Amino acid sequence: MTPIGELTRYITDKTHFASLSDFAQFAIAYLDFVEQGLQARIVCQNETNYQFFQYREDCAYNISRPVNMDIFGESRTFKKTISDFLNVLKTIKAGKRPKDEMRLAFTSAIYTFQQSIGAALDALPASQANQAKKINGDLFERLIRLVFSAAGLECSTGIIPVPVKDDNGNELFKMNYQHDLIVRSAGEIKLLGSIKTSSKDRIDKVFVDKLLFSRLSGQSLPYIAIFLNDVQRSKSKTLNSHRINSTFLSGHFKAYSIRLAPLDGVFYCDLRPNMKADPFLAQRIKGIDELFFGELPRLGLAPLSKRVPTNDRA
Repeated sequence: MTPIGELTRYITDKTHFASLSDFAQFAIAYLDFVEQGLQARIVCQNETNYQFFQYREDCAYNISRPVNMDIFGESRTFKKTISDFLNVLKTIKAGKRPKDEMRLAFTSAIYTFQQSIGAALDALPASQANQAKKINGDLFERLIRLVFSAAGLECSTGIIPVPVKDDNGNELFKMNYQHDLIVRSAGEIKLLGSIKTSSKDRIDKVFVDKLLFSRLSGQSLPYIAIFLNDVQRSKSKTLNSHRINSTFLSGHFKAYSIRLAPLDGVFYCDLRPNMKADPFLAQRIKGIDELFFGELPRLGLAPLSKRVPTNDRA
């Protein structure tokens, strides 16, 4: 078992996470620690499929973020989950549709990779909370881009210069627009996206980014959002209250979808119950498995191996 102190020191250097294998190996190490090294597992009081991990004295008895045990991996079976996950990506890269029975393994792998990172960072002192939040967000963006790349898609992050023109169509200047996710085909941008661990304090910006980019550029590129989850530990002052709150603002999401610019896809690793029960939300918000199992063709994306070669002499 790797001690939690060693795991947290390792994770604060983001260069350690350059491939899907790096994410997988860290998750395996963290799951082994969870089996043997915790002070306690605390079952959430209002949604019992969530647990909090409490660390020991060497981490000041810190308590982790809520973890959905329905999709969080188990040490004894997670290597098989990783194998299934990688096979799904190979299948997609070959231009085939994965089997539906692989959906849970696919979601579980991504969720466990990221929540192992987030929960490990929760062992750090409170004085490092801002640093931990930045690391967690940056690594989730990197993880999702690695998943796209492994599925055979040209994927990057970066700045897109958008020409701003006057009423006569004359270019006045260029405005640089940063995007978490840029997917290209033969050098042409096919999809843009936002990748965030949570929609908390960010949902407005995601919709506005799509609206402004389309208005300024005059392009109608598909724009999606990918979120890890939308739950946090309750901030209740009640003694021994281990509960969760949802950070998803359904009213804001509905209003922006109707009155601003509806997103072309919203995908979660950990869907909230109302995202499944509310017909409006269920139509627009899907699990991350649906993005890779069914939505890529609708978004006009195909893996590199299935694209028709271009004739350079034409």
